[in-house]
Amino acid sequence: MLAILENWRQFAVPVGILLSAVVAALIVHYFLLKILPRLSRTVTVIPEGALTKHFCRPSRWLLLFVAIRFALPFQSLTKQLADVLGHFIGLVLIGLVSWLLIAIVYLLEDCVFAGFDVEEKDNLRARKIHTQLRVVKRIAIIIVTILAFGTMLMTFPRVRQLGAAILASAGIVGVVVGMAAQRTIATFIAGLQIAFTQPIRVDDVVIVENEWGRIEEITLTYVVVRIWDLRRLIVPITYFIEKPFQNWTRVKADILGTVYIYVDYTVSVDAVREQLQKILNNCELWDKKVCGLQVTKTTEHTVELRALMSAADASKAWDLRCHVREKLVEFIRDNFPNALPKLRAEFDKQKS
Repeated sequence: MLAILENWRQFAVPVGILLSAVVAALIVHYFLLKILPRLSRTVTVIPEGALTKHFCRPSRWLLLFVAIRFALPFQSLTKQLADVLGHFIGLVLIGLVSWLLIAIVYLLEDCVFAGFDVEEKDNLRARKIHTQLRVVKRIAIIIVTILAFGTMLMTFPRVRQLGAAILASAGIVGVVVGMAAQRTIATFIAGLQIAFTQPIRVDDVVIVENEWGRIEEITLTYVVVRIWDLRRLIVPITYFIEKPFQNWTRVKADILGTVYIYVDYTVSVDAVREQLQKILNNCELWDKKVCGLQVTKTTEHTVELRALMSAADASKAWDLRCHVREKLVEFIRDNFPNALPKLRAEFDKQKS
């Protein structure tokens, strides 16, 4: 009977320690979930719910495996099995710590984005911050992942021995890798240059490959341009370093729009100019800065009138141009029908 009790105690005590550690980890995690929302409300810089969103899952698993690692020496295991389990738990803990560090990166991104809204009217500084932070975030995630993977490999004794041999020939390997990855390194450097010199930013209006669109996403290797008809143009990041392109919102979003009307020489330019002013005064798309109409060209058949107007951004400028073009054509058609473009010809009667 005493032997049975002794065997039961040898089995129950380690299991009890393991279960107690797991329960303690879950209790700590429960109170952590209670504290995080209050901390979010206390620290105004942190968006509400951001701490719980990013730290809930990694903290739960991290606390559980820390508890298991703490209870492992108290288990009745052979030395070989204990070493294997200890090594495995150590690898998992490295992965969980890296997951937690990546969660911190995402939390910092949310904190910064909360203070710089790209949906605001004057969003130049916000787009600048968004562009830089997105590139820096990707670099940070890559660095954390590489360090975690390297740390995991270094926990294997054979890999450490191999590492010494690799370091001995690092010079030759570095030259070979540098030559092979020349294009990749150039792309990476171009991504950093874009992030800090910022010829483009997120939500910039650009003309790329004769397509009008907005910068939707900037990565370390490519840029996604959302074209006006909702297609996506994928452009290598080096394109914006090596080739010219148009950026309509580099300094400000406001822009001038033009409308060309071709009429006969008999048109009253002053009447068309007055009508343009009336059209713009009654249109909410006009920002009330620039309004003008000039004769910019004459040919043997027509007179070219250029209507110039301003708008707050490129999208409004496009809609404003279409509206002005439509109203001017209606005005000339209804009030000066004889001023519509025409071809003239003369016929001489031959005397019989």
